[in-house]
Amino acid sequence: MSGMILLMQIFGLGLPEIILITLVVLLFFGKDRLPGLFRSVGTSIRELKDSLTHSEQSGNDTDSTGRKK
Repeated sequence: MSGMILLMQIFGLGLPEIILITLVVLLFFGKDRLPGLFRSVGTSIRELKDSLTHSEQSGNDTDSTGRKK
């Protein structure tokens, strides 16, 4: 499933709302700062996914409160 479809399903956003949000972000940050902004957002998402994957792999020996058994 593509990221855009997943975003639309999770937040209930349609194409017009996504376009409006993109335009507001463009106006607020300007075209010069957008690449750095999206790069840092991408890095943050990647780190979050990596930490979730790591916690799922090592989470087999913990109880529901996160404490080791």
